[in-house]
Amino acid sequence: MRVFVTGASGFVGSAVVQELLSAGHQVLGLARSEESAQALRAAGAEAHRGSLDDLDSLRRGAAAADGVIHLAFVHDFAAYETAGQTDRLAIEALGETLAGSDRPLLVTGGLAGFNLGRPATEEDKPIALPRMSEPVALALATKGVRASVVRLASSVHDRDDHGFVPTLISIARQTGVAAYVGDGHNRWPAVHRLDAARLYRLALEQGVGGAIYHGAADEGIAMRDIAAIIGRHLNLPVASKTPEEAADHFGWMARFVGLDMPATSVLTQQRLGWHPTQPGLLADLEQGHYFQS
Repeated sequence: MRVFVTGASGFVGSAVVQELLSAGHQVLGLARSEESAQALRAAGAEAHRGSLDDLDSLRRGAAAADGVIHLAFVHDFAAYETAGQTDRLAIEALGETLAGSDRPLLVTGGLAGFNLGRPATEEDKPIALPRMSEPVALALATKGVRASVVRLASSVHDRDDHGFVPTLISIARQTGVAAYVGDGHNRWPAVHRLDAARLYRLALEQGVGGAIYHGAADEGIAMRDIAAIIGRHLNLPVASKTPEEAADHFGWMARFVGLDMPATSVLTQQRLGWHPTQPGLLADLEQGHYFQS
């Protein structure tokens, strides 16, 4: 299969590209810069110059492919609504190109916004949508697009991770405290980058239109446990912050660090035969590479 991948040179996307190539697929990767294009070519993929806000480039990429994996997102939390609008328009452009073809379109969603007090399942609908990718993608399933969604865990971890956990480590270094909110029992799901990459491939190959899959290996890790490992590796005190103190301490991360968002992937594992094999987040943190500066 010839697969068009947006976000192909990113942290998750580069692993997805390698997974697809190793399975015998051809990859056409979206590249915003010549540096990204060169990295894709070096990996064995073909580069397609364009960007998320260049809708014509997205349409051309989708038209040249047998299926699409959409990973790219503008992670600008200071302009999150604008980023969401860019994402929506990109998905719609990809979908209109694939309409009527039954070609797969795999779109990335998230596992925040449930607040159920239990692990969210693939059959649960979020109470609040952190981004609009999910409903936009599922609407395309009625238009002859084999559209499905992978809800990725809040922490996708591995070496070279630049996401939420490295941000928590950076905040601890800056403030001298490894902190959590309240009692710290709120939970984050997590998945290793290589396990996530295999999930995307399986969902592309076997996925059903309108389906939702969960990229969560760890159902829910207490924030207090994450803070404890950070404090031990950095030789810093571990302390609780009240919700009122969180904004000053965590900055933009305050909107996420207190969320309780556990999620199960039992149905995904049953339906796709996906079984995570890589180290969990806590084991990955204990290896020490997150703390090398």
